[in-house]
Amino acid sequence: MNAPHKASLSHELIAGAAAYEAAKAYEDHVQKNGYTGKPDSHAKAKEILAGFAGAFTDRIIETKGLDYIDKEKVKYQAHEHAQDALGREY
Repeated sequence: MNAPHKASLSHELIAGAAAYEAAKAYEDHVQKNGYTGKPDSHAKAKEILAGFAGAFTDRIIETKGLDYIDKEKVKYQAHEHAQDALGREY
């Protein structure tokens, strides 16, 4: 029987890092695609940011070996942090 993995990092720490990496990747995406200012819609910005947060979360969780429930909790928290950061921009 597989015992659940005990994360050495807290969910909040991973989620915060994911939100930071997502914001950084989003800024790079905006510059690379030549947007002046903000994207066309807030919804599109949220979609892009959520994708970046999810990708980073998957990568960090795969390397740390967290179980599925931990993974989903961290993804949710990362998405919430990223949404909050985006909300301050609009």
